[in-house]
Amino acid sequence: MKAIRRFTVRPVLPEPLAPLSELARNLRWSWHPGTRALFRSVDPETWEAVAGDPVRLLGGVPPARLAELAADPGFLSALRTEHDGLRDYVEGPRWYQGQSGELPVAVAYFSPEFGITAALPQYSGGLGILAGDHLKAASDLGVPLIGVGLLYRHGYFRQSLSREGWQQEHYPVLDPHELPLTLLREHDGGPSLIGLALPGGRVLRARVWQAQVGRVPLLLLDSSVEDNDRAGRDVTDRLYGGGSEHRLLQEMLLGIGGVRAVRRYCRLTGHPEPEVFHTNEGHAGFLGVERIHELVARDMDFGAALERVAAGTVFTTHTPVPAGIDRFDRHLVARHFGADGEVPGLDVDRILDLGSERGQGGDPQVFNMAVMGLRLARRANGVSLLHGGVSREMFAGLWPGFDVGEVPITSLTNGVHAPTWVAPEVRALGARQIGEERAEEALTVGGTAPWDTVADRDIFELRRVLRGQLVGEVRRRLYDSWRQRGAGAAELGWIDRALDPDVLTIGFARRVPSYKRLTLMLRDRDRLRELLLHPERPVQIVVAGKAHPADDGGKRLVQELVRFTDEPRVREHIVFLPDYGMGLAEKLYPGCDVWLNNPLRPLEACGTSGMKAALNGCLNLSVLDGWWDEWYEPDFGWAIPTADGATTDEERRDDLEAQALYELLEQRVAPRFYERGEDQLPTRWIEMVRRTLTRLGPKLLAGRMVREYVELLYAPAARAQRLMDEPAARELAWYKGRLRAAWPQVAVEHVEASTGAATAELGTEVSLRVGVRLGELTPDDVEVQAVTGRVDSADRISGAATTALKPAKGPDLDGRWVYEGPLTLDRTGPFGYTVRVLPAHRLLGSPAEMGLVAWPLEGAGESSGVLMR
Repeated sequence: MKAIRRFTVRPVLPEPLAPLSELARNLRWSWHPGTRALFRSVDPETWEAVAGDPVRLLGGVPPARLAELAADPGFLSALRTEHDGLRDYVEGPRWYQGQSGELPVAVAYFSPEFGITAALPQYSGGLGILAGDHLKAASDLGVPLIGVGLLYRHGYFRQSLSREGWQQEHYPVLDPHELPLTLLREHDGGPSLIGLALPGGRVLRARVWQAQVGRVPLLLLDSSVEDNDRAGRDVTDRLYGGGSEHRLLQEMLLGIGGVRAVRRYCRLTGHPEPEVFHTNEGHAGFLGVERIHELVARDMDFGAALERVAAGTVFTTHTPVPAGIDRFDRHLVARHFGADGEVPGLDVDRILDLGSERGQGGDPQVFNMAVMGLRLARRANGVSLLHGGVSREMFAGLWPGFDVGEVPITSLTNGVHAPTWVAPEVRALGARQIGEERAEEALTVGGTAPWDTVADRDIFELRRVLRGQLVGEVRRRLYDSWRQRGAGAAELGWIDRALDPDVLTIGFARRVPSYKRLTLMLRDRDRLRELLLHPERPVQIVVAGKAHPADDGGKRLVQELVRFTDEPRVREHIVFLPDYGMGLAEKLYPGCDVWLNNPLRPLEACGTSGMKAALNGCLNLSVLDGWWDEWYEPDFGWAIPTADGATTDEERRDDLEAQALYELLEQRVAPRFYERGEDQLPTRWIEMVRRTLTRLGPKLLAGRMVREYVELLYAPAARAQRLMDEPAARELAWYKGRLRAAWPQVAVEHVEASTGAATAELGTEVSLRVGVRLGELTPDDVEVQAVTGRVDSADRISGAATTALKPAKGPDLDGRWVYEGPLTLDRTGPFGYTVRVLPAHRLLGSPAEMGLVAWPLEGAGESSGVLMR
């Protein structure tokens, strides 16, 4: 029988137990050991059955047990302790409150997905987990963040395998009333509804659910409301699903609706309005359009509104490839922002221009969300040092005429939330050395690591315990997976022998796009079998990962690997676990000895899974990509060499890199793990674990990451936002408009130096005299620079330094000026110079912001002319 209607029946807690509800509704429980221990004590068996979800736990505990706890002095004392601790955490001052300077009173952080806990499945992979860790770390530090996302009724998807090893997707329905969420309500008690205008006079409405992530509210918009038609209700059906228009509506609801939700939340709760808006990837880019719309509705012109919005906006790009960016047909976007669509009063062409791929060599019929994100943000960053460079190259076309190094995209390397990802056993051992309070500080803000004084045997035993826990988890999940695939219990006796808690264990878990190379380890299957079955130094491997439902290529990779793991000869030594998510990850990272990562370099933007493993004492074995390229040292693990020469085809590249992987495992990794001293301990391996925890660990913290966002991006954005009041915004918009109109007349017409010799002495001062045509502009509008540095055989300048030249004469009747200035030849070797003209205004974020630059005309003089030895 099937029910025709569904209700959520919530328990009525006895009055003494009322604080349990507040503890369950604040997701701090997901990373706070004391609160989790309290909930476990309510009913250990039910706690395990509901996979550690307090909301479901309280709904499943019998009333008799609740009455028993309400009369238990010991439990009530523990409950008061945890409840008081939550209040102190939420209301007391933390790191942010102790900082000086002009910090933002609030920051709005938008992301299409958030991985907070498995009990709130609103994530697909690294982007969402990073966003969740960002919120948690902001809460720990006291940063006044408001998170904004969508509530997907089916989440991403649940993964299982067919008997043949083919990935199968399942989309269970999520009931918000059964999740740790509360509905945002108006003062009259009714639900707060956000509306978006759609073509044809339709309205898309969405409720706003709130998750409380420690101190941070997370607002999630849900279009599954009765007032919407079927298509409207389905807008927030699933993460990264549907066709192009479906995705566009999701991103309009996230960006435009998200800003409206933030405004509504602040009005209803008294929370300070955000000064800074941070968009995590381009999916939320329409938030800038809505903020322009707000200002235009208050009689500010579009150009000035854009300047004010951009001043307080931060854009973080995570993709290293153009294919990872959402791009929509211009006509589709125009239809949704037309006369009967959204943001009335804004010129549709101005909106379309924000996402135009002009200057990118792209498609003129395409609207690019990342390009819009960059144009609407004064500050932009990649998520590792290497990825910052990749991003500058990828988007260099937006700043034509500038060297890649001058593209205004910086880098800020991701981190992970240690209290979430560090195993309780690791945390407890550290706390025994330096105390609980200092251990918590080391995991959140960063501080003294406790591992220098921990005995080798304690580290060795810790690692064995964690490995043993993983073995137990693998066997349980492996059994469930084979049963789902149709296997009978009688044929699964071998699972009790799967993996060994004393064998070197390698983990590999991530999404399955082709560039992450799930099956690189299978290039030479005989060699892999030898590694797995080595009589003295065996290796065992745990693999997990989901392919996107529409990616048949990724599904074939999963099937190829599963078929290998099904082989009777090796299935006890290598396993694939379906349905990779936070629940599995929390066991997998601590239980592995080595974390494997073999993407195509440089396509891994950051790759935070290896960070989570490292915080538990797992060593990394990875291609030098993402964060590993930045922080790799031989003390922390091993670097897989890359075969990235221009003449190396894909097949040969994969063969060479797989061979390098096998050799590292055979000759360096396994021997180091199994090497024993007189005390029967792998002393050199333990020392690598210790150094990973002590020296690498503090760099990997999300607390470090969020502090850097505050200091390097949020605080400057807040200062710029305050400076960019309406008069300043109008001034800058007027300046930019005037400069763009006049720039075709700007030229460097003549360059001469006081010496024409091909060599010069170190320290020689050379006088430059430059003829510049400014047309209708004046020297106050521009800066004329000499650019100097070493030159290669093609006269390309590297390590450039700039010197501002001063106007010495002008203008003549044609608007020509003469600029002069000295150059000091301060380095030996081939040395050259050139000259350029840039916009200059006190309110510009960088000289490259407008993408305008004038170089010497052909025949104006030597563009790289002074050499010295």
